[in-house]
Amino acid sequence: MRFLCLYKPGKPETGAPPTQHEMDAMGKLIGEMMQAGVLISTEGCQPSAKGARVRLDSGQFTVVDGPFAEAKELVGGMAVIQAASKQEAVEWTKRFLTVAGGGESEIRQLHEMPAPR
Repeated sequence: MRFLCLYKPGKPETGAPPTQHEMDAMGKLIGEMMQAGVLISTEGCQPSAKGARVRLDSGQFTVVDGPFAEAKELVGGMAVIQAASKQEAVEWTKRFLTVAGGGESEIRQLHEMPAPR
């Protein structure tokens, strides 16, 4: 089963890059996940000041440029993982949050496309 893990740091954006220690710790975890065959892809997001929110409501589009103030709603990164169960995805996510220093991750199982005939 594939799962999308959306990471929300839960603290205000600083725009500062991660420290070398933080990058080394995350690199180690990513290496373990790749070696275990769990990690399909992962990306971190640039600060919300470089982003926009687009909404369609009653046939009208609204576009709001960042930055966005509410830290707990900001997506800081994502990963797509392959896990045998939701519980396994939760366990990998707990490890990620420990290395990331906290926050919240939403885990969503992805639809699987049937194999072509």
